[in-house]
Amino acid sequence: DAIIATGRSDYPNQVNNVLCFPFIFRGALDAGATRINDEMKLACLRAIADIAMAPSSHVVASVYGEQQLTFGPEYILPKPFDPRLITSVAPAVAEAAFASGVATRNIDFEKYKLDLSRVVIRSGTVMKPIFDAASAAPRRILYTEGENDRVLWAIQELLDEGYAQPVVVGREQAVDSEIRKLGLRYKPNVDFELIDPHHYPDYAALAAQYHELMGRRGIQPTTAAALIPTKTILLGCLLLRRGEVDALIAGPGPFHDNLPHILDVIGLRDGINVVAGMHLLILDSGTYFIADTSVNDHPSAEEIAEIAQMSVEQVELFGIEPKVALLSHSNFGSHDTPETVKLRQALDLIRLRLPDLEIDGEMQSDTALSADDRARVLPDCRLKSAANLLIMPNLDAAHITFNALRTLSNGVSVGPILLGVRQPAYVLNRNTTARGVVNLSAVAAVRAQAQGGR
Repeated sequence: DAIIATGRSDYPNQVNNVLCFPFIFRGALDAGATRINDEMKLACLRAIADIAMAPSSHVVASVYGEQQLTFGPEYILPKPFDPRLITSVAPAVAEAAFASGVATRNIDFEKYKLDLSRVVIRSGTVMKPIFDAASAAPRRILYTEGENDRVLWAIQELLDEGYAQPVVVGREQAVDSEIRKLGLRYKPNVDFELIDPHHYPDYAALAAQYHELMGRRGIQPTTAAALIPTKTILLGCLLLRRGEVDALIAGPGPFHDNLPHILDVIGLRDGINVVAGMHLLILDSGTYFIADTSVNDHPSAEEIAEIAQMSVEQVELFGIEPKVALLSHSNFGSHDTPETVKLRQALDLIRLRLPDLEIDGEMQSDTALSADDRARVLPDCRLKSAANLLIMPNLDAAHITFNALRTLSNGVSVGPILLGVRQPAYVLNRNTTARGVVNLSAVAAVRAQAQGGR
């Protein structure tokens, strides 16, 4: 008969000061308000109410575990850790300050909201050009693991922001159940297309196509027909190859279980002989791209040159000018080993193909990241500023460097961004977050645009 809110944290609907006070003050101070009036307080309350009635975010869900965070008797107030509080309440308060005549500073509210979002989403600044491009011309992106909660959280944001037109592979009943459990508001085959892997109408044509590709690699017609309904990655790859979708996101799951199917069905781009993985790493000190973090154990000089060339192309899609360093234990010939000789050969190949590229090597990582160190070691180095694209000599070095930097610095990563595949296809790692799915989806959309997808 009644809904009760309380200051106690052991009951639902806790009235917590942190829901409003930090963001009232933030909005008031940013607007230069001479006082906090009733209009600003009401704007705060309305913004909080709007958040409570909207579907919860994946960040809040990860903090509060199994609690049902759907608007109702036990959820009429957002949770204190909800990141939407700062991006919703503070701008509402600032706007009310202007409307009521107590503000003394001009604010560009679109930029203001973006700046606030960067407080809670560290990848926001680097990813903004990618998100802007993705939303300008959304592409059909297929998700092979549509029953996964992180994928479904991401799809909500992709739909809300208009970054993509999701096509989801999953059993209809299981997807419906997971959506209800998560408290999401969209519906399969209403807000996005759902493909049930056990009831796809055109399996015969897909099986014939897969057999045509793999018939001389041990796949018989009956095997092809049996595999496709049970391996959603195969279904997704075949639909991408046929042009029914513009890009593919596989996983979360084991990277090396999914990659062979992508290579078998989609293959490499014309003129490319190697596939590689690149990670974007966002640190407090800057933004860095590291390749190859995923595929090649001991790439040759020719393969390193190809990896560097593809990485440069991808970095430019972020609107960032690549500054490239070929990393080694050696500084410009200080050691002669097979690895250092390989990197020097790769440098020669890259300079022939991209003569205007700012690149040098081989060099140690501290030399690559410090212009002062380089000036002492080699004053005429072609790399004039801090490197932002680090090309590694082998997979061990890449993997160790990437994971150490990410863990020690609490860095935010985007990737792996798969390079060299004929059509945009990516594999989510097991530990990818919902935000990671959103980021990689935007990358996939922009790659599809660049390659002429719909």
